[in-house]
Amino acid sequence: MTLSKTSIAVALTSVLALAACEPGPIGGNPNDPNANTRNGALIGAGTGAVIGALSKGDGNRAQGALAGAVAGGALGAGYGYSLDKQEADLRRQLDSDVIITNTGDRLIVTLPQDILFATDSTQVQAGMQNDLAALARNVNVYSNSTLQIVGHTDSDGEASYNQQLSEGRARAVANVLVSNGVPGSRIQSVGRGESQPVASNLNAAGKAQNRRVEIVILPNAA
Repeated sequence: MTLSKTSIAVALTSVLALAACEPGPIGGNPNDPNANTRNGALIGAGTGAVIGALSKGDGNRAQGALAGAVAGGALGAGYGYSLDKQEADLRRQLDSDVIITNTGDRLIVTLPQDILFATDSTQVQAGMQNDLAALARNVNVYSNSTLQIVGHTDSDGEASYNQQLSEGRARAVANVLVSNGVPGSRIQSVGRGESQPVASNLNAAGKAQNRRVEIVILPNAA
């Protein structure tokens, strides 16, 4: 059977779309300790299949896809297992108000801005310094990763001001991590302003959810 580039790309898109739609384990028990290992394997296998297939000529695409899927699945499973361990450690170390999402290929640590900053401030509040120090220790133990620090606001006020505020808050969190020993070379900080809400901006509860800083922990390729 000959696999076309289009059919392979569609398969990969389907796998990644499924993974993206599931913030926790794909199609399984959220309390299953091995779920994210399987999730990582699924993502890795899909990606590896496409890379393997597209690296071959038309007559060898099926063989390349199979080899890529096996290699990618093994690598992805390793990522998932490591992330499961790192997630468990973070849950023991961080405050209960901090939200940790394990997608199988990354960890997303969400810090509500109302516990991070005073209104209109970019100075991290004293009460969050210990949590950020604990997070820094954790990512230094699990050092084969990069971090994206992403600031978000609600829609109150001017969009340009919210953009600047989100950038300043992301930098402030990044600076605390650096001061606790995380190499600056591992960190990228960006602000998204009010452009990526996760809830309605029409009520106070939704606005509170939208005011946040996300720390995305991305495993590096071996």
